[in-house]
Amino acid sequence: MTQVAIAPAPRASERTFFSGFTVLMAAVVFAGFARTYYLRPLVPAPALAGQLPVTKLIHLHALLFSGWMVLLVVQARLVATRNLALHRRLGAASVALALLMVAVGTVTALHAVGRGVSPPGLDARRFLVVPLFALLVFAVLYAAAIIERRNPQAHKRLMLLATIGLLPPALARWLIFYLGLGAPVVLGVTTLFLVPLVVWDLKTRGRLHPATLWGGLFVALSVPARLAIAFTPAWLGLADRLTSWVR
Repeated sequence: MTQVAIAPAPRASERTFFSGFTVLMAAVVFAGFARTYYLRPLVPAPALAGQLPVTKLIHLHALLFSGWMVLLVVQARLVATRNLALHRRLGAASVALALLMVAVGTVTALHAVGRGVSPPGLDARRFLVVPLFALLVFAVLYAAAIIERRNPQAHKRLMLLATIGLLPPALARWLIFYLGLGAPVVLGVTTLFLVPLVVWDLKTRGRLHPATLWGGLFVALSVPARLAIAFTPAWLGLADRLTSWVR
């Protein structure tokens, strides 16, 4: 049987796909936090009844993570317009941003436990696994993307996957707090963001790129892992120790 080789994706369509994916994720983050943060001044006071005040820490957290989403979109656009010199300079600067995101994100998550932020009926200490694992997935995949920075196909996929790892908190605002669904649904919906990348690879390459395969598996397998860990006595003990200074 003669095998038909699948031609590489045209550069224009590839740039459109990856740029569009970054815009999609930025829109998801904005929509998730629009009511409680971005558009909060426009929300009628009665609709905010019971909402916790926005602290300086949360403002810093929002600044850093919003900056990441803007940077992701800009970086994809710079590649699309072939401004690779500026893309590389911003990429080097992103290391400091990523480190700050992980540090401030962790502190913010711990403070959220002290403030009692969690879905109705769920211990805030158990819910802590959601933001902490989001940060872990992001950190691992971002580090892999930096290591693979000289391999554009792997690098861009790992950056997308790292950002998918950050989506659960934004998705939780709609699926848990507004629609009343559970944390497992949030994590399941997060894995659906792997589908466009998988379909793209299969359509343009005929197989999954190794970065998509291993990075996607890491994201997907982190879902049952965090659910299993959250409901163990060991996790509660660890969460108590981590949050003792903020309660």
